[in-house]
Amino acid sequence: MTRQTQAVPVIIAGSGPAGSVLALYLAQRDIPVVLLEKEASLPVDLRASTFHPPSLEMIASLGHGVIDKMLSRGLKVDHYQYRDRRTNEIANFDMALIADRTRFPFRLQLEQYEFTHMVNEALATLPAATVKFSHEVTGFSQDDSGVDVTVRSAQGEETLRGLFLVSAEGARSCIRKQAGIDFLGFTYDEKFLVVSTSFPFEEVFDNLSWVNYVSDPEEWCVILRTEKIWRVLFPTTPETAEDEDKLLSDEFIQARLHHLYAKDGDYDIGHRTLYAVNQRVAETYYQGRVLLVGDACHINNPLGGMGMNGGIHDAYNLAQKLEGIVQRGDDYLERFEHYNRQRRDLAVRFVQEHTIANKKLMEARDRATQDQRQKMLMETAADPARAREFLLERAMINCVRDSEAVA
Repeated sequence: MTRQTQAVPVIIAGSGPAGSVLALYLAQRDIPVVLLEKEASLPVDLRASTFHPPSLEMIASLGHGVIDKMLSRGLKVDHYQYRDRRTNEIANFDMALIADRTRFPFRLQLEQYEFTHMVNEALATLPAATVKFSHEVTGFSQDDSGVDVTVRSAQGEETLRGLFLVSAEGARSCIRKQAGIDFLGFTYDEKFLVVSTSFPFEEVFDNLSWVNYVSDPEEWCVILRTEKIWRVLFPTTPETAEDEDKLLSDEFIQARLHHLYAKDGDYDIGHRTLYAVNQRVAETYYQGRVLLVGDACHINNPLGGMGMNGGIHDAYNLAQKLEGIVQRGDDYLERFEHYNRQRRDLAVRFVQEHTIANKKLMEARDRATQDQRQKMLMETAADPARAREFLLERAMINCVRDSEAVA
């Protein structure tokens, strides 16, 4: 096993959105960072796709042309809808109402993998950034002056020395598990089925937005567009592996899509995924010199698009703390405890509460509750003051404001 003796300031495990943003923030300020990714290359798959205004603000501040590439490739969603299929009522929320609070008064629909590729292109131009693919963190130990990180690659095992180690590995974070940090919360019985298709829903549904939350007497769904395809999300309740196989079958997916819109012939299916739905928050976001960001420290159901965005906000907040520690000598434990207060407490209070509320808002099946929900949404959308407050919450602008206000 080889051993690195000189400590790099920051080692990051995981090159998803949170890890990549953290690396770019630090490297552009000439803070050496090593970004380790266990996969051989950045994945090209369908995960998150919604970027809220505060995330766009943070990304824009990173420079290197990333925001310009995003805006040129993604879809700008300046309004979104809650639709009731039984009554055909539409609650339309116009994001122009919050234009005084952000220079990006829209949700940007762009595939997560496209964003991470853009950030990694920028990292490749920065001398302070070292990105290593096919390098998996398998363990660590820390002392008063740094962290020894064990890394496995095709060349064997090596030990890297860092002042700080950040896990951006995702929900199954090995670093979080080794640190003994509990992942508190629960898993829903439901699983979400996500299907992509090129079928032009905008041609068959009147005034369809690029993002739509659709209630139905029998089931609810989400229909949203990225720059290339439509995605449809359905709730399901599989009990066995055989049930999951059935849910992913052509027959079942075609039936679900035809229930949404009964077209002639089959839908073309570009992608299908069935995934568990969780609401979990780590009991702490740091332990000594080891820290968590993104899905490694919080996961939630995807309604509202707050998961990836919350991870970007974690990364930006932590990057500011690390900048002060490395370049100005700030006390690292004080700064990490501040990060924990600002981001963890917020994840519990805001993101978890809102994503749970979003799910409850969509899933009610009895007619009286559905009518009450749609009436509330219609009245909110029709009142500019109430609609503005609704949008400031759902766009995560209030969330970031409240986080920054925590002393």
